[in-house]
Order: sequence, then C-alpha cells, then structure tokens
Amino acid sequence: MSRVNRWSLAAVLGLVVGASGAAAGPVLDRVQSQAVVKVCIWPDYYGVTYRHPRTQELVGIDIELSVELGRDLKAKVEYVESSFPTLMDDLGQDRCDVAMFAVGMLPQRMEKLAFTQPYMRSDIYAITTKSNVVVRQWSDIDKPGVLVAVQAGTFMEPVMAQRLKSATMVKIKLPATRERELVAGRVDVFMTDYPYSRRLLDNADWARLIESPEPFFVLPYGYAVKQGDSAWLATVDAFVSRIKADGRLLRAAGHHGLNTIVVR
Repeated sequence: MSRVNRWSLAAVLGLVVGASGAAAGPVLDRVQSQAVVKVCIWPDYYGVTYRHPRTQELVGIDIELSVELGRDLKAKVEYVESSFPTLMDDLGQDRCDVAMFAVGMLPQRMEKLAFTQPYMRSDIYAITTKSNVVVRQWSDIDKPGVLVAVQAGTFMEPVMAQRLKSATMVKIKLPATRERELVAGRVDVFMTDYPYSRRLLDNADWARLIESPEPFFVLPYGYAVKQGDSAWLATVDAFVSRIKADGRLLRAAGHHGLNTIVVR
C-alpha cells in the first residue's frame, strides 16, 4: 500500500498546503464559543462510521476519533448524516464543521474543500460472489459484457469511468445497494475500498474479494472542512498530527482492522 499512482501523496499534500492558506473564518470561533463540534458522517461506511442496523449504535475508526477530537476541543460532538454526493453542500452550508468519514482526496473535491494531511489510504478492490463464473480474477473485469457497479458519488465512480475500456459501468444510487444488485445478478462485480470490503468479508458468506496484482489507484483519505477558515483547518490538521504521534490513530485503526492502511 506504500506506492501511490500518478496523483502522488506529495502532490496531494501540496494541494492541502494551498487550501490551508485561505483567510480565517468563523468556524473555529463558533466551535469554541458553543463548545459543540458538528461532525458529518456517512452511517453506511463499515469500519469507519457505521450505524449497526440492529442496535443503531455508531461504530468505526472515525466515530472513535471524532470523540477524541471533541475531547481535545472540550466540545460536545454532534453527528450529522452525510454522504459522498452531499458532502460539499453539507460543509458549505454549515450543516457540519468537519467531515470525518475517510474522505478520499480527489482533485475535484480538493478544488471545493480544504483537507487535512492524510491519515489513511486505500486502493480499489473488487467484490463478486463465490459462484460468479464471469469474473474470477482481476483481468476478467474489463471485458465486453461485464457489468461493473460503483456507488454513485464515491471516488470509484470517476476512476472506473476513466479506466474501464470494454466493460460497462453501472452507477448505483440509494436506496439501491451494490450488494443487492450483485446478489440479484444485475451486475457481475462491484468496486470498493479497503474498509468497505471488510464489511462483506466479515458479514457475507457469499462474497469473494479480488485484488489487483499491482497497485490500481491508491488514494489518500483525510478530514475535510469548508474552505475559508485557515484557523479551523489548522486546528483539525494539528489534531491529525497528534493522533498519529500519540498512538490514538493506530489504536482506533486496530479496533476495526484498518492498521494496514494507516498513514503514519
């Protein structure tokens, strides 16, 4: 996981530094004065910010780390349900102060949002069923007639749209899910990241993971804030530096099987 494709970690970090140069704004002042930090999460992100369907309990690395952020800020954490398609609006319209759900640092997102330094990174993985005879290995994916599903709004969508030359990409929009479409036979395979792949391997006995023999598209993940408040961005970025240094990041990752994708 240490090799990064043409959007290198160094280039991404350069964009982060550029974003952090924006003029100071009101977010940090509001968080401090109200002693409340509003955290956007995607509650369907297994291992990251996941709401258990039976208990309704929120669990995941970024649930744990958002609690740590609140503790560091001496602020109550309020969760705001978001998603990758609505993320920019949710931050831009102040529905939340920070997005903490492993947000992939895509250039198109970085044009509109400010990001901390990366704290995790993931390649793209494929999930199919154990009984599928169309896709048995990575080289079977991009072939004529193969239906490749991606969740609309995730970073897999623009990447696979560019990379697929022969297969057909199918965008899955809520309330439909990639899992249901795959099990029903309406797609042959779906693309996801490392954290979400754990959900299938942990909970679905029909699921089979296919990994590229070479790095396919390794993307850093960071926490996102709206542009225009350099003090707030610096505050959240300093938090990321602290949790890397004091072990809180690795401990939280270990609780959810994500150690291998942590950026130290």
